[in-house]
Amino acid sequence: MANPKNSKTPRRERAGLARSYPYYLANRPVAANTDLEVRDKYSGKLATRTAFGDATTIRKAIVAAHRAREPMAEFSPDRRRDVLEHCMRRFEERAEELALALCIEAGKPIGDARGEVTRLIDTFRIAAGEATRIDGEVIELQISERTRGYRGMVKRVPIGVCSFITPFNFPLNLVAHKVAPAIAAGCPFVLKPAAKTPVGALIIGEVLAETDLPKGAFSIVPCSNEDAAALTEDERIALLSFTGGLVGWELKARAGRKKVVLELGGNAACIVDADPGADLDHVVDRIVFGAYYQSGQSCISVQHVLVHRDLYDAVRRRLKAKVAKLRMGDPREEKTFIGPVIDEQAAERIQSWVDAALKGGAKRIAGGPRAGNMLPATLLEKVPRDCDLYRQEVFGPVACLQPFDDFEAALDTVNASDFGLQAGVFTADLGHAMRAWDRLEVGGVIVGDVPSFRVDNMPYGGIKQSGLGREGVRYAIEDMTEQRLLVIKG
Repeated sequence: MANPKNSKTPRRERAGLARSYPYYLANRPVAANTDLEVRDKYSGKLATRTAFGDATTIRKAIVAAHRAREPMAEFSPDRRRDVLEHCMRRFEERAEELALALCIEAGKPIGDARGEVTRLIDTFRIAAGEATRIDGEVIELQISERTRGYRGMVKRVPIGVCSFITPFNFPLNLVAHKVAPAIAAGCPFVLKPAAKTPVGALIIGEVLAETDLPKGAFSIVPCSNEDAAALTEDERIALLSFTGGLVGWELKARAGRKKVVLELGGNAACIVDADPGADLDHVVDRIVFGAYYQSGQSCISVQHVLVHRDLYDAVRRRLKAKVAKLRMGDPREEKTFIGPVIDEQAAERIQSWVDAALKGGAKRIAGGPRAGNMLPATLLEKVPRDCDLYRQEVFGPVACLQPFDDFEAALDTVNASDFGLQAGVFTADLGHAMRAWDRLEVGGVIVGDVPSFRVDNMPYGGIKQSGLGREGVRYAIEDMTEQRLLVIKG
């Protein structure tokens, strides 16, 4: 069972971040240095420092994980469940600390930060339930005279060492979607969190270190992309799971024979049909949330809003009014909806895309000038279809509005994207809903809501440039286990 080292005197929450954080190598905290500076994304001030690993550290972590394969496979399902349940309890106890860490290191508005902590806990809860439900099957082999008397059974066994690389935008939940299934499946892992937002992952490591997971079961090491090369190339690793940009395709090309799961972003659209099936104010509220929550830094943020021409003016008017009222500022303040984007370089890139679209003929409905890494919520129409803002993933608080006359044409517009993660459809027409499900070239179609909707037990992932494979706890566990067949001649 999980065995917290301080079970009688549980660790109290910090009022803020610690002065420094170690990385975790083979389950143990290592304060090797304080080389990685973590900045408050709103103020720009130094918030904390963490240990920063190198290529040697990563190699040691892989060796330890490789040695832990058998102990982790033999670590029984009920003990894996107990570890995950211990993590849930500790995350609940430290919820406000975790939310504040997100607020500081990611610039995430405190309301969104608390929501992500809730999802972290949910993901570990789901994994705890799945840990004791990794079942096999009995196969009927007596299909001809030749095979009479034979019986077949299949069980699922851990695939082995997993390497995980996560991005900055969900420093807790995207880590959870890799770590929690790995523990449930019995796989040792090495995690490289984003260097811009490492603290959440290191707090998860601190909680995991309180348990009796076998030595080498986990390592969590911030490091440079160059020093992380072995996480892609080392043949001792059985699975690489990467969430991030299109560089993921290059990692896949270097990964050799290992299994690869990629989630590489999106360019999500939301269709508002002639009869949306809901009050128009509700539809607009959901679109505003989907486009601008956590400053649009989500792979399933609403980037394109396609509205039937009969409703276009009404939706445009409502969107303009609501977007203009979104409060931008300090993410620690409860009423803040728009916080900073991750850094000024990202803000400059987003602004340059907006400026290019305007120069190409787009019209600004709402928005304003950039101030450092603060970008106001921006809504444009008549955006040229050949510009970066239309074609690429903006990953910022910008949405593009356009009308359509025919539902099939709207589906064609969505499918013209190079990406295919999720799409939203507001419609009261069941035939249109089913048609969208049949025709849209995306990993998930959300009817009655925005593409930004995600529940942590559903299969999540995309096609085309958006990646391959699926996350969602049960689906990740399937990737992290493999079938082993037993045939018995009776």
